[in-house]
Amino acid sequence: MINFFNKLQDYLDVTRSVNFLAPLFVRLYLAPIMWMAGIQKFDHFDDTVAWFGNSDWGLGMPIPEVMAGLATGSELIGAVCLVLGFAVRWVSIPLFITMLVAAGTVHLRNGWLAIADSTGLFATERTIAAAERLARAKEILQQYGDYAWLTDQGSFVILNNGVEFAVTYAIMLLTLLFSGAGRFISLDYWIARKFRRQNKFYVR
Repeated sequence: MINFFNKLQDYLDVTRSVNFLAPLFVRLYLAPIMWMAGIQKFDHFDDTVAWFGNSDWGLGMPIPEVMAGLATGSELIGAVCLVLGFAVRWVSIPLFITMLVAAGTVHLRNGWLAIADSTGLFATERTIAAAERLARAKEILQQYGDYAWLTDQGSFVILNNGVEFAVTYAIMLLTLLFSGAGRFISLDYWIARKFRRQNKFYVR
């Protein structure tokens, strides 16, 4: 029996020959997310600064111009670096911090769920109430609107804006911080091969 499970483990270990695909896919998944977040801040930078600085309806951060610029630059530059696989471990640090700040200042007060749900482990009074309002909104739309057309491209939901996505992205960035960009399909790999052959942390 032990030999049988060892053989199965040997078959599974064959996948290690393509383990560079995992960080590649994480990079390519995160890159457009970071780019879209950064370009939205850049295109509406004055509004971004106001949101960062205003303590009544925004984040109430000090030196909002600097903070907004750092967040915008981290996301835009980080997205490009993720695609190229360049300085991935380094850019993961400011992006990880950005995700933590976003989670703590914007999303945490709304709980875990990104989309309001009245069932499950992470349901709260807030999401249960949102689900009740959603059900009422659907009734109104079914009665007075073309509900089949309205939902043809997907169901209606209520955004809860919890920490779910921010924490997920932070964990993915933490993974890249530890693993690096991966072999072969990254500039980091080829730069390391050329300049850091003798270093024990050389990318393999």
